[in-house]
Amino acid sequence: MTEREQLKRWISESDNIVFFGGAGVSTESGIPDFRSVDGLYHQQYDYPPEQILSHSFYLQNTEEFYRFYRNKMLCMDAKPNAAHKALAKLEQEGKLRAVVTQNIDGLHQKAGSRKVLELHGSVHRNFCQKCGALYDAEFILGTEGIPLCESCSGKIKPDVVLYEESLNMDVMKEAISRISQAEILIIGGTSLAVYPAAGLIDYYGGEKLVLINRDATPMDRRADLLIQGNIGEILGRICGTE
Repeated sequence: MTEREQLKRWISESDNIVFFGGAGVSTESGIPDFRSVDGLYHQQYDYPPEQILSHSFYLQNTEEFYRFYRNKMLCMDAKPNAAHKALAKLEQEGKLRAVVTQNIDGLHQKAGSRKVLELHGSVHRNFCQKCGALYDAEFILGTEGIPLCESCSGKIKPDVVLYEESLNMDVMKEAISRISQAEILIIGGTSLAVYPAAGLIDYYGGEKLVLINRDATPMDRRADLLIQGNIGEILGRICGTE
């Protein structure tokens, strides 16, 4: 039995699957990641992307932050790929209990997933730091310079976790709970190098840990099933959404 056949069998026998994914889940939708050869870290800007997407840079250079943010982070034309669709299908079939994601693009919800735990927030939620009014990504795209609240002229901030900021602890707690109770934990499209998110693997105590990645990760030796390749192609074929 091949690794893919094994995964298909495990999925068919389970109704308690949790998926944990990162940037590699969305690269097949045309959204660049940060650490691959073609990722944002390897492109040239006046400042490194990691610095631009930090809390301190946002405070000190808000207009420059938004120039980068609009240009590189708001990929509004991106569409869900076979991986997003496969996970939504598994949830609809009563097999997948939750998607835990490091991505901020909202593509899991666009594909139809309902239980999505966004560790790093979402570009689709933006809030006025003065009055709390909410704005969508389209509003941000339609502004220039620093976007301001239409009600009170307060500065609007994306509801995304910037470098130097803490994760939402309520989201983390639920992610930990879901992962610790899962029968099957499928991890894909993540380097498993960014903490605290990468540490979520430690909360899984089951015997069906599946890693699906294009490249090797520091956690490969811990996998009960290791599949190398593009996650969209792999999950899409297994679930019939490719």
